[in-house]
Amino acid sequence: MEQAHSLLLNEEACSQLPEHQRAEFVFEWLRFLKKLLPATDRADVKQKQKRLVEQLTTVLTSSPGPPTRLLLAQCLALVYRVGDSLTSSLTVDRCNDIIRSKDDSPSFLPTRLAAVACLGALYEQLGRLLINSFKETTTNLLKAMRSAESQGRCEIMLCVERILRGLGVSAVSCHRDIYKAARTGLTDRSMAVRCAAAKCLLELQREAVFLWSTELENVATLCFRALEGSNYDVRVSISKLLGTLLASALEPRQAIAPRPGSKRSSLEEVMELLSSGFLRGGAGFLRASGDMLKGTSSVSRDVRVGITQTCVVFVSILGGVWLETHFSRLLSLLMEWASHTRATQYPADAVSCRCCVSFILRATLGTLLGEKAQIAAAKEICQVISKQKRVVDASLHEGNMETRVSPADVAASQHVLVCALLELGSLVQDLSSTAAPLLQDTGIGMLDTVISVLLHPSASARLASAWCLRCIAVGMPAQVAVLLDRCVERLNALKSCPEAVAGYSAAIAALLGAVQLSPLGISHSKGKMVMTLAEDLLRSAAQNSRISIQRTQGGWLLLSALSTLGSTVMEHHLPRLLLLWKCAFPLSVKDVEMELRRGDSFTWQVTLEGRAGALCAIKSLVVHCKELLTDDVICCFVPLLSCAVALLTQLPSIIKSYGNQIKNAATVFKLRVYEILKLLQPKIYEESFGTVLKQLLNDLTGPEITACAERNLLPSLCYSQDLALLGPGLQDMDQRYIEEQLHGGGSGGGTLEYDSFTIFEKSQEVPTPLPPASALTVAAVQLFGVIFPHLSVQQRAQVLEQFCEFVRQLKGARQQTVQIHVTAAFFCTLKSLASSRRELGPEEVQRPALSLLLGALEGSNPLLRCMAAEGLARLVQVLNDPGFTVSLTLMSFDKLKTARDAITRTGHALALGTVYRYLGGISSPQYLSACVGVLFTLSQDNTSPEVQMWALHALSIVVDLAGPLYHSHLEASFTLVLRLLLSTPHTHVEVQQSLGRCLNALITSVGPDLQGEGAGVCAVRTSCLVGCAVMQDSQDCLVQAQAISCLQQLHMFAPRFVNLSSLVPSLCINLCSSYLSLRRAVVACLRQLAQREAVEVSEHAVALVKELPRRDNTQLDVTIKEVGLEGALFSLLDRESDPRLCRDIQETLVHMMSSAAESKLAHWLKLCKDVLSASADSAAAASVETQQEEDGDRYDDSSAFHAKSESSGPFNNLRWSTRVFSMECVCRIIAQCENRDSAHFNMALAQEQRLHESTDFLVLHLADLIRMAFMASTDHSDQLRLAGLQTLLVIIRKFSNVPEPEFPGHVILEQYQANVGAALRPAFHVDAPPNVTAKACQVCSAWIASGVISDLRDLRSVHQLLASSLAKVQVGRDVPSQLYNESTFTMESLAVLKAWAEVYITAVQGSRQRDSPVSHQQQQSEEAGTAGQAGAGLLKLVQTDLATLSRLWLAALQDHALLTLPPHYSSHLPSTGGSFYTAETVEQARPHYYSAWATILHATALWLNSTGFIVVDEGPANLSRPVTPTSMGQSTSLSNVKSPEDINSDRLHLILGISVEFLCSPHSGDQMENIHSCLQALQALLEVPWPRSKVGNDQALSVELLSILHRLIVTRESPSIQLAVLELVQQIICAAQEHVREKRHSAEVDDGAAEKETVPEFGEGRDTGGLVPGRSLVFGALELCLSTLVRKLPQLSPKLTGSPTGRGGQTCSLSATDCRLVTSALAILSELPSICSPEGSVSVLPTVLYLLLGVLKEAVKGSVGTESGQLVSGILQALRTLLTSPMSRAEKSRGAWTQLLQCALHTLLESWSTDKVEPGVDEVTMLTSLTIFLLYASAEVTSVEPLQTRCIQTFRASLDSKDPVVLSRSYQLLLSLFQGPAPVARPFILALGGRLVSQLEEAEKSRPQGPAELQAVQDAIRALEALVFAADETHRPQLVAVLLPILISLLLDENALASAPAASRLLHESALRDLMRIGPQHSAVLKALMASAPHMKARLEAAVKGNQESVNSKAQAPPAISKNTPSIQLKINFL
Repeated sequence: MEQAHSLLLNEEACSQLPEHQRAEFVFEWLRFLKKLLPATDRADVKQKQKRLVEQLTTVLTSSPGPPTRLLLAQCLALVYRVGDSLTSSLTVDRCNDIIRSKDDSPSFLPTRLAAVACLGALYEQLGRLLINSFKETTTNLLKAMRSAESQGRCEIMLCVERILRGLGVSAVSCHRDIYKAARTGLTDRSMAVRCAAAKCLLELQREAVFLWSTELENVATLCFRALEGSNYDVRVSISKLLGTLLASALEPRQAIAPRPGSKRSSLEEVMELLSSGFLRGGAGFLRASGDMLKGTSSVSRDVRVGITQTCVVFVSILGGVWLETHFSRLLSLLMEWASHTRATQYPADAVSCRCCVSFILRATLGTLLGEKAQIAAAKEICQVISKQKRVVDASLHEGNMETRVSPADVAASQHVLVCALLELGSLVQDLSSTAAPLLQDTGIGMLDTVISVLLHPSASARLASAWCLRCIAVGMPAQVAVLLDRCVERLNALKSCPEAVAGYSAAIAALLGAVQLSPLGISHSKGKMVMTLAEDLLRSAAQNSRISIQRTQGGWLLLSALSTLGSTVMEHHLPRLLLLWKCAFPLSVKDVEMELRRGDSFTWQVTLEGRAGALCAIKSLVVHCKELLTDDVICCFVPLLSCAVALLTQLPSIIKSYGNQIKNAATVFKLRVYEILKLLQPKIYEESFGTVLKQLLNDLTGPEITACAERNLLPSLCYSQDLALLGPGLQDMDQRYIEEQLHGGGSGGGTLEYDSFTIFEKSQEVPTPLPPASALTVAAVQLFGVIFPHLSVQQRAQVLEQFCEFVRQLKGARQQTVQIHVTAAFFCTLKSLASSRRELGPEEVQRPALSLLLGALEGSNPLLRCMAAEGLARLVQVLNDPGFTVSLTLMSFDKLKTARDAITRTGHALALGTVYRYLGGISSPQYLSACVGVLFTLSQDNTSPEVQMWALHALSIVVDLAGPLYHSHLEASFTLVLRLLLSTPHTHVEVQQSLGRCLNALITSVGPDLQGEGAGVCAVRTSCLVGCAVMQDSQDCLVQAQAISCLQQLHMFAPRFVNLSSLVPSLCINLCSSYLSLRRAVVACLRQLAQREAVEVSEHAVALVKELPRRDNTQLDVTIKEVGLEGALFSLLDRESDPRLCRDIQETLVHMMSSAAESKLAHWLKLCKDVLSASADSAAAASVETQQEEDGDRYDDSSAFHAKSESSGPFNNLRWSTRVFSMECVCRIIAQCENRDSAHFNMALAQEQRLHESTDFLVLHLADLIRMAFMASTDHSDQLRLAGLQTLLVIIRKFSNVPEPEFPGHVILEQYQANVGAALRPAFHVDAPPNVTAKACQVCSAWIASGVISDLRDLRSVHQLLASSLAKVQVGRDVPSQLYNESTFTMESLAVLKAWAEVYITAVQGSRQRDSPVSHQQQQSEEAGTAGQAGAGLLKLVQTDLATLSRLWLAALQDHALLTLPPHYSSHLPSTGGSFYTAETVEQARPHYYSAWATILHATALWLNSTGFIVVDEGPANLSRPVTPTSMGQSTSLSNVKSPEDINSDRLHLILGISVEFLCSPHSGDQMENIHSCLQALQALLEVPWPRSKVGNDQALSVELLSILHRLIVTRESPSIQLAVLELVQQIICAAQEHVREKRHSAEVDDGAAEKETVPEFGEGRDTGGLVPGRSLVFGALELCLSTLVRKLPQLSPKLTGSPTGRGGQTCSLSATDCRLVTSALAILSELPSICSPEGSVSVLPTVLYLLLGVLKEAVKGSVGTESGQLVSGILQALRTLLTSPMSRAEKSRGAWTQLLQCALHTLLESWSTDKVEPGVDEVTMLTSLTIFLLYASAEVTSVEPLQTRCIQTFRASLDSKDPVVLSRSYQLLLSLFQGPAPVARPFILALGGRLVSQLEEAEKSRPQGPAELQAVQDAIRALEALVFAADETHRPQLVAVLLPILISLLLDENALASAPAASRLLHESALRDLMRIGPQHSAVLKALMASAPHMKARLEAAVKGNQESVNSKAQAPPAISKNTPSIQLKINFL
């Protein structure tokens, strides 16, 4: 294919290719040429133009296929546009000649069509250059159209459209001729021609004014005729044409020349035109086409649906502003349509017309208007409703009440009311809480108006009013309770009015249904109220026959709706319900027969209505309260169901007896029976199978069945992908709501009055239940599927045989109906069998089953064939017999070989594809080859596009199912698909769609292999790309969607080969397509592209808009130009209502943001801000901004958007949901920046980096972030407020520590405190919803705790908000008006308590930080000071409410503790509920407690810590109610008063219990914060002596705590948690130590023991020394410490020494945190012996010593890394603790300890001698540890030989060290040894004293050169001095006589001193100071020495004299300076 990429066609290469590849080669050349020509130099084109035109003309005359001719035409036009256009007329003449040619052969047709296409493209590109030949060409084309076939007519219309586009106003001379031709085209029998003609007229109307002035009426009539029998595409095209014309007529785009009698059309005239078509179908032309009529109406539904779409287009073109201005007029005109007698004479028509009007309102108001305008529209609608209600009321009051109002008046008003109420409901539901002004406007009284309709005589109006109330309740949850109360009150007042009973009960049911969609729910008491009301209605139903039916229906409707509130509500009412059900049915089946003998028509109607209602209530309970269906309850159902089924058999005789008036009630009753049986287990009603089955057979095949609308039954049974064979699916249309009318059969669509019991279903859209007869069929089909698997084999065979017999015997329409019913019923059976893995049965069942499905497979209905093919797949799955599968496929092969009719071939072709669908795919190569061969043949059958479509669809299924097995057929398949794509006419769109599905399946089959470089792969890839290009050029939107989907697949597998520069523009152009499926495909593709190449996608989109011609600009292009593709996606998101599409748009934006948000930060934040500001209210909100504007601008002045004023943003009137998403985006941007550059959260760093590079940082946009959060937090929409508060919370958390560089000591957020306060205030308003207040509490606590504001006065405003909430919590849940569910009180209360807890925790931590001495030393900075002050001030702030808070906290914790009990303890829960939850809302309350308990626990522990567990009874302490039933030991009853000890004990166990329960929980993996809180709470408790003594006394508790902490430290990697655990363990050990110490002390006192050495045997191990695992505290602590140590230092474990991390391997260095962990573990280990008995301590000691020395050894070896200093001090401290343990001196253990410590010392010395040779060994640490041993161990340990000798040798060796640091440390340690106890010091003095003296004597000769050496000499002098003073008084003078000469020898004479190095000089000064200090003490020795050594005396005197002189000179210097030189010198003398 590379050879095709040249300017001229490579004819030689082309001729060598086989025929099928030649077309592909030419197409590829034309594709390349189209891209190449605009980029080629004009001279080059001119040079080769002649040859190029010849080659193109050759292609033209060689019968090109449809896609090729399109490309050819474009290329030919481009050649003339880019090159020389003079010879273009010759080509035009040539084309005209071809069109005139008389050759009518099929082979010449493609050439003629190509010539037509070329003319269109030439005129479009060259325009007026071809004006001379224009008339002749047009005449020629229009003449050819008369004799052309459909493809030709279509192509000519499209050609004329292009000619008109090219010539513009110059084509005016032919406008009339073209109009005449297009008129004919509009009513063509080919739908493609109708579409083309509509496009042509649409282009014509741009210049031909007559179309929308004088000819408007004729064109409209013509369009109505075109809509007759139309398909979806035609309706879309015609509606676009007629809508545009009407809009132009109303608001002309150009001035019309004034003519006599001509004037601008008014809205009324335009609508009159439309209504003539809507009500009468145009000018009487319909009478001739009676065969097309659907239903009984004189106007076909096609026309009505088309006109409805036209009306939407018409309003959309005029735009939102126009609609806002003219809405009231438009509304009244639309209401005339809805209420006109011609439109409503039949019920089905009335439903259809209402749907059409509702669609117009929804599609215009819902998408074109902003929130403000929607509110205005809602007010208009309210006025219409009240006007209609007044009319009905007047007619009611004028006549006699008994005669009632005339049906005609009611009918007229009811349809208007239904449309108005449903639209009002939709508007309010969409507006949500932003619709609040509507309710507050007393002028319109919306609620009163809507409620007044509940008394309307018509049921449909009452139900619409009830639905509208439900929508109001969904939009504004606070209204649910208010409306419920109001309706219940009115119903009680008007119980005797039938309309009131029906209307208000429907309203209450609808409101209960709304609760499912409201997160805040309703109060529990409302359920009780409704239950009582329903009971009352049912009991009083028999009292007044006039309202019996209404009361019965109303009562059961209320009970059915009540079940939607869930099990927690219903379990209280179940006994009463069961009683009511019992009363509704006879006691036994015999009584049913007795009933037949009495009663009349009315009684039976009431009875049937009542029983149908009762069954519906049972069904509702089964659906919504599964948990309540215990065996007992189901046993109660059984007799009721038996009676109901028995009554079914009597219904025919009842109807016979009492006439048809009860037929509808009987149908509904039967429907209810079927519905409930379908939901229950068949075993429950096994005895009734026979009766039920008989009824089902009668309903499916009996003589009375109505024609079933198969569209209601079959699509749900077919495989979703197979439905594509039946045209565009309803779910893929924007117009689904009205298009459904065309598929609904005679009944039209569903509507609420068909089944009022659907009004409480969980749905956002109004339910559309089918008429009872249709619904009965669907229910019968489904129930048959449930029952059949439970029949015996004989019954199964019998039933299936009957089915087959019925289908064989019947004829005509009835036969088709029965066949649909029975096949659908059997299909449900197969599905049921497959899901339950049951068997169908033996041969006698299989035979009729197969026969039934095969009959359906060859049925005339395509839907039936689809279902039959799926049924065969299910049958094969159920039988799972390879033999059967093979025989079935062979039969299909045979049929396909012999059958010639399309129906058989399509059915069996699909069956071949589906057979293996549920068998795990195709595994037989033979079957695959045969199947592919047959389907290839069928798909090339040009005579039947239908067969081609089905065969290709089947082929795509086969490709999917065959998987890798298909690879051998890939090449042939690609060739076939490409050949068909290049040759299929555009009119056969359905074939192209199937080809698209095939190509998609093939691409998936090749998969990642598409990336390969082999020749075969390249060919396949090219085929894919060519195929996609062909489909992209298609006129059909569904085919284009397929192309995009294929390219998306290609991009996934081989992204390098998909050209984004061409793909992205094509996606952007289709973003605003009128086809939903195309928009979905576009966005799905963009979502995938954005994951990988978001930046490129954005760039290509912007580039496209720049290149687009001005004429084609849409609003979308403008948006892309201003704010990029992402801005366009935000606009699209706002307009779309399809949930899948919206989700994809959001994901696309998220992907684009994640890859570009940091690089284009300003752009994205500006975008989010614009979206947020794009509502009428935001301007007002923005103006509230405080003084930060000026400050903010200095940070965001880099934004490129500041040139534009903020008021005129690119968006206007966006919906609240879009703005909520923009806030979520802001949070995502902050989260992304968090993981990137730290400068995003550091103003100083950001400003500095901005100077050097043009990067952007988040902190520079802080003003914008705050402004956005503020705007959102103060919006009308509750959801947006929540999003705004969440954003504010994120901002506070991320920026609270960012310092303000310009004001040191302050943080950057400080300047925004006014904004934060203003944003929070509305959330604490009385009317604010609890979820908003709860979120605001979170923000409050974060703001106060962040430490941003240090001044308490500034904090008071926010603190006040929290205080007001606390007051609300104290008032409690006993508020009279409970708007929401009780659990919302739980949510709000716990949020408040949690917020206070967070503030308190921060305050305590702040004050502790201030008080701790460490912080004073470490943090003397200003910030630490302010933080400390803030902490102390905060504490004062909280202190006032602390008494109240502590009680509330304890109450909340007690609630939480009870709620965490396992389910089997549920009976122990208080019957009235807890402090903050009620018994009914336990389940809803749990999540709220779960989110708050940890913080509250921590705060409570800190409070208890601060009180030291001293109970102070402070009285009520602002508490206006008792906190809880038990009130945490503060109970009010005197008999029950607990002692302080008991209260404390309860509190301690509460906190311990909650903590232990949580820390044991396996679900705490993601709750790191909660774990921290738990650990900190326990630490706070154990800091207080009383709880510490409790824990110390209870060994079992301590052991349990340790085992939990052990598990925690092993399973959590977080260092902070591990450190906290070890600190807690230390506290537990400390508690145990205190306990042991106390017991020992008390025992000593009791014994009066004289000898203090005998320590009593308390502690673990007793007198055996044994430690029991699981019961021993010491053992638990050992385990925990060992796991910590081995984890950080695997070398310690003997088992691990051979592993890579053992001795041989490279060890990883420890971080500072690791060192802290190891140190903590060692500290714990060293304390363990002290809590043991003497024997126990002996058991533990070896382990402790082993670990201590092991860690020491690693530290000494230097293998722990750079942080070892911190670790070493910890090790040495632990060693010291251990050696000084009292157990080492206890009588019973002293010997063993001595021995073990000697062993340890030996080990230490051994490791010293072995490690000495290794480099990097820390000798100093080794020496220090030896010294600690020598000083702190008893003399028995160290004085034995050979240990003592080896110790001395070690020190001697260290004194020989060449390292001055080691020397210095050795001398220091010797100093401490010399000062130690005499037994230890003496041997060392004797051994090392001489060595010390000699070393000092050498210092005179080799004086120190550096500070380290100086230090060593000075330390040696200190050591010698210590040695001197350690001697006895008698011997000391002799030793002083040794010391003094050494000191004198270190003095320098005067000359040497001046030139000596600094170290020598310092040594001289130091020696002199020592001499002057020691000399006077031993003056006798000094005098004797001076006398005996004159040279020493001279040296000393000189030194003293020199020192005296320097002191004097220093003393005289300062005054001299102060006199002579002033401290401040003036630079200029002013005198």
